Amino acid sequence: MTSSITISQTVESSPLALPVVETFHSIQGEGMWAGTSAFFIRLAGCDVGCPWCDTKQSWNPKRHPLRTLEELVAEARSANPEIVVITGGEPLMHDLSALTGQLKEARLQTHLETSGAHSFSGTFDWVTFSPKRFKPPHSSIYAYVSELKVVIGDEVDLEWAEQQATQVSSTVAKLLQPQWETPGSRDKVFTYVLKHSQWRVSLQTHKFLGVQ
Repeated sequence: MTSSITISQTVESSPLALPVVETFHSIQGEGMWAGTSAFFIRLAGCDVGCPWCDTKQSWNPKRHPLRTLEELVAEARSANPEIVVITGGEPLMHDLSALTGQLKEARLQTHLETSGAHSFSGTFDWVTFSPKRFKPPHSSIYAYVSELKVVIGDEVDLEWAEQQATQVSSTVAKLLQPQWETPGSRDKVFTYVLKHSQWRVSLQTHKFLGVQ
């Protein structure tokens, strides 16, 4: 499902430039597209504050340079990936309409990884929605979800996952991902999926492989 919605800027950016933590070409390590050649654009800025976040350096957008959309699109095109993943941080803190518009003009498939904590914007071929209890999702996200992927550390997270699942389409892929740093979370997820067949297991395969 695609959309293009304009939102107010909540961090320093402009229609032609965005604060970027890093770009890199690797494989998609998680979710339904795991193993796919992917070019990642990691945008700076996040106000969700997950304590176990492995990219806390992305939280403060002022620590990262603004990069032009033209530069980002050219770099993505030269990588020749199957998909371009816009991630963060929390990418929806920015209006993604212009960036995704230029990526689509370059005939690149656009994916979004988001907690959904801010209003939806942009045009995407796939939206991975990973809601967090620390900052509940904005209501605009639910209509655009392709994949619901919930990180699980304890029983409360499982309850949160089921609550979120009731708000997305029945056709949406539903995945539970063990929290990497939490002992026992993998067993908890595996056991739950065996008893609840509407869910799948998502693993951070890039960490097992030792790649970015």
